[in-house]
Amino acid sequence: MAVKPGLQLRLGQHLALTPQLQQSIRLLQLSSLELAQEIDQALNDNPLLECDDPPVGAAMRIGADGAILGGSGTTSSATESSGSDGDDGDGELGAGNGSSTLDWGGTRADREDDDGPGAWAAIPITLGEHLRVQLASTCASPRDRTLVGILIESLDEQGYLTATLEELHAICPDEAGVELNDLATALKLLQSFDPPGVGARNASECLAIQLDALAAQAPLPYPGDDIACARRIVSEHLPALAAKDLQKLARTLEVGEDAVARAHALIRRLNPHPGLRFSAAVVDYVVPDILVGKTRNRWVAQVNPEVMPKLRLNQAYASAVKEERSKEGHSQWSSRLQEARWLIRNIQQRFETIQRVAQAIVDRQASFFSHGAIAMRPLVLREIAETLELHESTISRVTSNKYMATPFGVFELKYFFGSHVATDTGGAASSTAIRALIKQLIGDEDPRNPLSDSRIAELLSEQGIVVARRTVAKYREALKIPAVALRKSP
Repeated sequence: MAVKPGLQLRLGQHLALTPQLQQSIRLLQLSSLELAQEIDQALNDNPLLECDDPPVGAAMRIGADGAILGGSGTTSSATESSGSDGDDGDGELGAGNGSSTLDWGGTRADREDDDGPGAWAAIPITLGEHLRVQLASTCASPRDRTLVGILIESLDEQGYLTATLEELHAICPDEAGVELNDLATALKLLQSFDPPGVGARNASECLAIQLDALAAQAPLPYPGDDIACARRIVSEHLPALAAKDLQKLARTLEVGEDAVARAHALIRRLNPHPGLRFSAAVVDYVVPDILVGKTRNRWVAQVNPEVMPKLRLNQAYASAVKEERSKEGHSQWSSRLQEARWLIRNIQQRFETIQRVAQAIVDRQASFFSHGAIAMRPLVLREIAETLELHESTISRVTSNKYMATPFGVFELKYFFGSHVATDTGGAASSTAIRALIKQLIGDEDPRNPLSDSRIAELLSEQGIVVARRTVAKYREALKIPAVALRKSP
């Protein structure tokens, strides 16, 4: 049966994601650092935009390793941020301060001129430099010094040799005539350097080298029997020591438990990471998006002005575009003007949404800001979405990579959401509060008689919180707290 062609008229509705809406969604899920990069790119691409201050404020910069660093390490107090002024988005946005270019840090040598004539004295020496100074003072031949130099280059920041001698032998040129024994001899020379334990290939060898150095001292800093016992433990029974099974160690070594306990105490004084003291410590700071303070007995969330860009239209260019509407090429500049207005509005809307979501979280978790994690209430994204009449996906985007400064530290917004755990009274407790209780119970335990997971579950049950032993074990592991056997002190 043939189908006759025809025309039909139908009415329908569908949701279309306009470029402006797509940009708004994308900006909402960006972190402060990503937003700064987005604004920096927009400033370079669109001459109708200008920014008096840096997109992330003067307190934030990006370190050489990509970490977010704070110039002063502190967060300024909350002040009210200014909104957009002017008509149809032509006003400024935010109230940051600084320059419009991100500071990508740099090495200490790049900034020596700004640090003064004595700045070189404060530059910390690296592990490699420390070892090469000792190598230069030895009587080793130039060939051996070259081999030790190869080994030094293969050390990690903890002072361990990361490559095997076979791998290092393979990269040596054939005409050099290097043998494995030559590399082994060079390794022995390296392992005699300070700090003791450098050049080890594993933790057992590192501790053994340090014990050998103690045994070579005169007079002995510790009894010889204790050093010998500790040497046997680190060389042959380190896993048993890590499990703190001192009775089994005593039976295996055929010594008394007191001798094992003394050897254990001696091993605890050793340094399993000899190279770390030469590594430059870099403190990473997270600049919070939200500041929380108490105003008239109410906790209030406010956008951190340090992360708000002072973005606005260039009024001279915008006026020129409006006056030249009839001229050729105006459509391109009109499009640029519209893009700039969209960006300013969407960024403003982004901060307004973040502030609304943050305030809703603060209202739900007011007890946390007064008493800490133990008072955390169970909370899911759906509750905030229903309160603000937003979609759950919007709440998820807002809470990703956004941080809040509280009286108890800086936390990601997702930290305030936790699953429900039933209580005897028919209510619910937050998993975050339960983890805080477990941490508190373990922190107050007797080291000689630590609490087992079952006992912790019983103590929580006495407080009306029904938690299974395996759940306690899961929360304990999430807190990176070792098992009861590893927490027990001899």
